[in-house]
Formats: sequence, C-alpha cells, structure tokens
Amino acid sequence: MELFSTPWWSALLAIVLIDLVLAGDNAIVIALAARNLPPHLQRRAVMWGTVGAIVVRSAMTVGVVWLLKIPGLMLVGGLGLLWIAYKLLADQSGDEHDGPVVGTFWGAMKTIVVADALMGVDNVLGVAGAAHGSFDLVVIGLLISIPIVVFGSTMVLKLVERFPIIIRLGAAVLAFTAAKMIVNEAWLSHIFQGEWGTLARWSTYAVSVAGVLLAGSWAERRTKAGNDNKFVAG
Repeated sequence: MELFSTPWWSALLAIVLIDLVLAGDNAIVIALAARNLPPHLQRRAVMWGTVGAIVVRSAMTVGVVWLLKIPGLMLVGGLGLLWIAYKLLADQSGDEHDGPVVGTFWGAMKTIVVADALMGVDNVLGVAGAAHGSFDLVVIGLLISIPIVVFGSTMVLKLVERFPIIIRLGAAVLAFTAAKMIVNEAWLSHIFQGEWGTLARWSTYAVSVAGVLLAGSWAERRTKAGNDNKFVAG
C-alpha cells in the first residue's frame, strides 16, 4: 500500500476507530485493577500497565498470522477474560491480606498484563486486518492506542472514586467482551449461525454478563461476612 495514498488514509482511519472502540476495554481493566492502590502507585500502575499492554499487543501483532491459525484461541481467551472480570468484582471488598490483586502494585500489574493479553486478541486482529499487511500502519495503530489507554484509565479511576457502581459496569463490559470472543470462536461457528444462531449469541452475552455480576456479588457478600465474623471474634 502506497504511503499517504487514499487507501492508506482510509486504512488509518479504520485503525483509529478500532483503537477507540477496543482500547476502552483495556482502559477499564487497568483502572479497575489499580483502584485499590495508593494514589502514587495508581499512576505507576496506569503507566506501566499501558506499557505492558503495548508490549503484549506489539508481540501479538507481529505473530498475528500465526495466531490466526491457533484453533480455540478466542474461546480460551474469552473464558480467561470472564475469570478476570469475576475477580475484579470478587476482590473489591477485600482487605490487605486477600491476595496480590487487591492491594499490591505487582498484583495489579499481573492482572493488567494477563487481561490485556486476553483482550488484545480482538484489537490485534482488527488492526492487522485494517492495515492490509502495511507494517507502518500497524506501528501507527499501536502508537495511537497509547494515549487512548492512558487517558481512559486515568479518567475511569477518577470516576470509580466518586461512583463505585462503575466497578460493576466495568466488569459487565469485560464480561460482554469475553462473550464476543467466545461467539467469534471458529470452533463454535455452527452454534451461532443458522436459525437459532441469533438466540444463541444473545443468550451467551446475557449469561456471561449476568453470571459474572451474580458470582461477583456473591463473592463480595461472602468476603464481607467473613470480615465481619473475624471482627466480632477479635
């Protein structure tokens, strides 16, 4: 593709739109994973979480042709992302001893990098497809995603502090993203096509979101009850 030609600019516009739509999920998971850290560590987690997301996405973009050949990739990634969404809810009411995801910088980083790797699949495939093999467009797409994720994560963190319900909304977004990955798995294409395909697709979306929210709420109540019992016993 010729540099700065009309097709080149069209492809770049498509990549920008893909980044705007899909990088939002990465911003949400970074913000939710970092929300229980002290303010100075939140900023570090946002910055290094973004770096980790870009590094992971860059490596995946380089190997996108190979990734496309892996059977079951979208299914595994979707199931893994469902677990991440659940953990972000389940850990929100814990104390400092509940585990590394709750209140430590490296625990937050681990959650961010794993979730980014799982969620980056759709972004990588979208950018690579829009670039039509143009490496310069792939690089530009990666660079564009950096400020989107940084700004989005910072904004979500500020909103979470004022409106805690955003944590649940964020988990729901991640669960919906996971469901879309599962629906797009080639192995399962026969389930989501044909006469009953639409029903199966929307049922997957509904079960994924509702399941994560219900399981997360149950885990949160259980954790609070355990903490109350420890307080009474103490």
